[in-house]
Amino acid sequence: MVAFAILIFVFLGSVEGFSTKSQPCTYDQSKICKPALATAAFSTISFLLGAVTSVVSGFLGMKIATYANARTTLEARKGVGKAFITAFRSGAVMGFLLAANGLLVLYIAINLFKIYYGDDWGGLFEAITGYGLGGSSMALFGRVGGGIYTKAADVGADLVGKVERNIPEDDPRNPAVIADNVGDNVGDIAGMGSDLFGSYAESSCAALVVASISSFGINHEFTPMLYPLIISSVGIIVCLITTLFATDFFEIKAVKEIEPSLKRQLIISTVLMTIGIGVVSWVALPSSFTIFNFGDQKVVKNWQLFLCVAVGLWAGLIIGFVTEYYTSNAYSPVQDVADSCRTGAATNVIFGLALGYKSCIIPIFAIAVSIFVSFSFAAMYGIAVAALGMLSTIATGLAIDAYGPISDNAGGIAEMAGMSHRIRERTDALDAAGNTTAAIGKGFAIGSAALVSLALFGAFVSRAAISTVDVLTPKVFIGLLVGAMLPYWFSAMTMKSVGSAALKMVEEVRRQFNTIPGLMEGTAKPDYATCVKISTDASIKEMIPPGALVMLTPLVVGIFFGVETLSGVLAGSLVSGVQIAISASNTGGAWDNAKKYIEAGASEHAKTLGPKGSDPHKAAVIGDTIGDPLKDTSGPSLNILIKLMAVESLVFAPFFATHGGLLFKIF
Repeated sequence: MVAFAILIFVFLGSVEGFSTKSQPCTYDQSKICKPALATAAFSTISFLLGAVTSVVSGFLGMKIATYANARTTLEARKGVGKAFITAFRSGAVMGFLLAANGLLVLYIAINLFKIYYGDDWGGLFEAITGYGLGGSSMALFGRVGGGIYTKAADVGADLVGKVERNIPEDDPRNPAVIADNVGDNVGDIAGMGSDLFGSYAESSCAALVVASISSFGINHEFTPMLYPLIISSVGIIVCLITTLFATDFFEIKAVKEIEPSLKRQLIISTVLMTIGIGVVSWVALPSSFTIFNFGDQKVVKNWQLFLCVAVGLWAGLIIGFVTEYYTSNAYSPVQDVADSCRTGAATNVIFGLALGYKSCIIPIFAIAVSIFVSFSFAAMYGIAVAALGMLSTIATGLAIDAYGPISDNAGGIAEMAGMSHRIRERTDALDAAGNTTAAIGKGFAIGSAALVSLALFGAFVSRAAISTVDVLTPKVFIGLLVGAMLPYWFSAMTMKSVGSAALKMVEEVRRQFNTIPGLMEGTAKPDYATCVKISTDASIKEMIPPGALVMLTPLVVGIFFGVETLSGVLAGSLVSGVQIAISASNTGGAWDNAKKYIEAGASEHAKTLGPKGSDPHKAAVIGDTIGDPLKDTSGPSLNILIKLMAVESLVFAPFFATHGGLLFKIF
């Protein structure tokens, strides 16, 4: 954080050679604006604010989750309904914390910066973009570090415990079991939380930057200017009402009601949100206004802006449900994958990969339609508010997402505490529903990342004063190619990190099983601390290279090749990153649930595939182990790669526009 804050200050301050004199404005030369040095200082402050908010949210989320997991286990003694309410409410605490924190800090920052900037709103909201950069840069480390941590432990525990030693999952005799349970919180709660917080902060920043050079900013209308923040605050109220439907209005009695109840959350929040946005757009916005569109102003009506937000909101719902269709074991895709385990692990892997690739089709069309509709109504501002629409129900999305790891941990605690078989069955039912909802959450994160990144891209192009991005110029085309390659490079790094960390973990677990006498009989305790240390060290050491790749690429490209090439790189990484992210996380989710489908043996079909330990089950475990780094490390981290590169380019745009493109200047 400190190193990057210094970089921001030095780069942005050097735009006007660190002078403290007022400058003519970027977009309107006749007016006088605050100096570039001020933008540098305030961008640095907002970067630090965003980073701290992101870290604090992750930290509080993990605190809540670790309080809640044991309580969920204890509540499971009374029945599945009580346990569900405990797990769901604690997830909701985290969701509201994040949504509210993000909004509060952003609002306070805008009002404090306004004291200095006065009427120079262009400069004010340019400085605010640092907030999104801070949120996302911390999310990168949370996601990558958390993903490596959790998967090293998970793969290590599974390979030795389940496959070699034939002991059940979460068995206290397994030395890696504590690291595995801790990892669920690190990756899925801290990582997911800071990831969605980053998306949220960035889409707000992208919308505010474009609005500040539209009629709202030029005429200094403060209420419509803050329209993006108003959407989010309506979202919080809507999610509060929605949460009551899960916990208070309908009591959950049976296991089969869990998943429908969680899915109902998404639908109710989306419907209520559509009404909420309609009201707000009518009250807060003037009936007609203009939006900046690559150099000229485009006239927009308030109902068109309402449609932009609504399109994003419903696209999010569609992506969520498609993801669920492809990853839940209630539907045919996962059952086909489970069925292919009859003939061994190879067919399982082939079917799983095919499922992941196929699952890209509908989400991509949903994203494409929402981009087309929102852009044709309100240019880049439309895309930014569409992203905000998708994220407006973030509190509910995070609640059903954080619910997963909490109930997973509850199952682990039940197993380790030696509680009765009945309780473990209840927590497993909660956990199976949580797996699917986690996949839905990842779908949301990826879909919103695509929209956010495009909105940031638009803001960057406006700020860097490029009128058109022409694919046929060699500068841009080489950028496209290199950008499309980056997600593969990044995935390679994260997958390899998980592999090498898992290797260390497997060796350590085998060593303990072989050298500690009485471990398999349960008379001696394993050394949990060493396994936790392996995971921790690996995640901290291994997250630096992928992190550096994402953080340095825009800087290197912008400084040496200039803004045109950088716009190519951003477009390329967006296009290829979304596909890999969707396919990776859905493939992993499908393999995981195919294994669960075989283990649960709920249907006739599942019973023919095995009890635990049969050959099809072993094939399914191998698929699940391959899918772990896909769905929890490289898949979800990619959406941060897409957004982070775009928001970083936006923050450094003034610097690149004046000093960038060194190589082309020499020749």
